[in-house]
Amino acid sequence: MARRATVQRDPRIAGDPELSAYPEEPYGPESDGAPARGRGAPGRARWSGGGGRWLVWTGRAVLWALIVVIVVNGVRAPFERFTRQNTAGGAAAVPADTEFPLSRATSFASQFAAVYLNFEAVRSQERASRLAPYLPDGAEPQFGWDGVGRMAAGAVQPYGTEIVDRENAVVTLAFQSGSRRQLLSVPVFHDSRTDRFVVSGRPGILPAPTPANLPPVPEGEGDEAAEAELRTPLADFFKAYAAGDNASLQRYAAAGVTLEGFGGAFTLVELKDLAVPLVGGATREVTATVVWGVPSGVAPSAEPTPSDPGDMSGKLEQAYLLTVVKQGDKWFVKDIRGAKRSVG
Repeated sequence: MARRATVQRDPRIAGDPELSAYPEEPYGPESDGAPARGRGAPGRARWSGGGGRWLVWTGRAVLWALIVVIVVNGVRAPFERFTRQNTAGGAAAVPADTEFPLSRATSFASQFAAVYLNFEAVRSQERASRLAPYLPDGAEPQFGWDGVGRMAAGAVQPYGTEIVDRENAVVTLAFQSGSRRQLLSVPVFHDSRTDRFVVSGRPGILPAPTPANLPPVPEGEGDEAAEAELRTPLADFFKAYAAGDNASLQRYAAAGVTLEGFGGAFTLVELKDLAVPLVGGATREVTATVVWGVPSGVAPSAEPTPSDPGDMSGKLEQAYLLTVVKQGDKWFVKDIRGAKRSVG
């Protein structure tokens, strides 16, 4: 008879769980808290450290990336500054609204105006030849003048400019013609390819603004005693100032101050007015109105009165602001310059 095996393999009891090759997590999402005890309880799983190492390596990677960014920015910043400096020193790109060469266009228009505003019938050909360098091809030689009459203008100065676009502008100039101060607007075109200018249209003469209204300034209280003390030494000072006699001039200069005069270009006619403020003590700023004699430059004539007024010596009234200091019982000049606005 065959012998029956007495060892039962894989004994099972009803209700026991199925065994698995992968033990369950003791605190997994399916567990109900504390681990089960007994023969059916799985063994406690130990932390292998794999997840911690990933966190460490991730942290190190972030740290090294931050270090690399800091180093790259530190190297790039001075390089960019150096590059910008080189670009600024060279032929850098300029915004379109600032590319128009304003100063040179103003110079070009000023020269044109000095020719355009002066004409005389007997010199029309000369004017036409002088205008040609400013006009476009095919323009009328006289550029609007009919060749009759005359006009004279001078004191041409820049007044303002309107930039139309990167190639066009209108330059406005102030000028004097006779007793009138007027304006001239000149349209100018700039060819950026050749860097040349041309008057692009008819100019326009405009009236200049009238002078501003000057409000009166109240006159402050004056020091009559100091004015009496100063009048004689300042009159002597202006005589030496006109003559340019340095030795005499230094007698009226404050200690450590060197003054230079006119060297005979004028003569003192009179110290007309002297205003000395009440405040200031030993240092004052006084305003002096002086009448200079202007030599005619013509050799003296035997006639008592020249027939030509231009041969006579003229007079010119001027105003000065002087800083004077009192040293001992005398006043000395520390500085002389043009006066401020008049009191009226």
